[in-house]
Amino acid sequence: MATSTQCCPECEGRLRESESETVCGECGLVVAEDAIDHGPEWRSFADDETEKERTGAPLTRSRHDRGLTTEIGRSTRLKGRKRRRFARMRRQHNRARIKSKAERNRVYAFGEIRRLVSALDLTDHVRDQACVLFESAQSEDLLRGRSIEGFTAAVVYATCRTASVSRTLDEVVDAARASEGELTAAYDALNRELGLSTGPIDPAEYLPRFASRLDLPQAVERRADALVDAARERGLVSGRDPSGVAAGCLYLAARELECDLTQAEAAETADVTPVTLRSTYQDLRE
Repeated sequence: MATSTQCCPECEGRLRESESETVCGECGLVVAEDAIDHGPEWRSFADDETEKERTGAPLTRSRHDRGLTTEIGRSTRLKGRKRRRFARMRRQHNRARIKSKAERNRVYAFGEIRRLVSALDLTDHVRDQACVLFESAQSEDLLRGRSIEGFTAAVVYATCRTASVSRTLDEVVDAARASEGELTAAYDALNRELGLSTGPIDPAEYLPRFASRLDLPQAVERRADALVDAARERGLVSGRDPSGVAAGCLYLAARELECDLTQAEAAETADVTPVTLRSTYQDLRE
């Protein structure tokens, strides 16, 4: 214990400070009390040195219960009757987590959205916004008679459009478990009923991904970005496929800097026809 030079307000005796209290050594008066634990907040039952965990996982919109759930884990140390009992508890626990058919659909849809976002290499922000959009569509009863897989692909595509993230319709269809018809039907319903603030994506958003796939140098990408600005100023972007404009600018930039790139390679990377690419290319040359 540390001894303080302060005096007791009652008997002017010497005070002594312990871990949580300041006590007079003469009359025993508790002058101050501090019940705050100043130790670490984290606690790990496995290894306190390497796994310093303050709390559990954060709240997330990508889970039907916002992540506020618990799970009964598995262990190879359980044998016989105890193992079977824990299996029954785990099964009943999983059933109790889902209370309705709508919630069951939400669990499946959110899992599919997380898979799509991972396959398309999208951010957590897009994932969370897509889950929120699916909840809005479900609350407006837009899923009746439509495919859940189509709606999960549609909300991911719609979120990319509203957030100006460069993902084409064909890229989403290739990663989804729905056909293009199911996706477009769901997307039209979302756009019509919810009034999405979607707009054309800037062709410059496609340039880094396309240049990386084609293994083009940064000088070509920078020149293509300048060509996109020139095309925008001349009104060549409006009404055209932005991925086709990006492919045309990359092809023209590669031609100007004498890089080996064919129209077929650029068109295949952008998932457009060579005719669409040549349209932008010829207009920019003029």
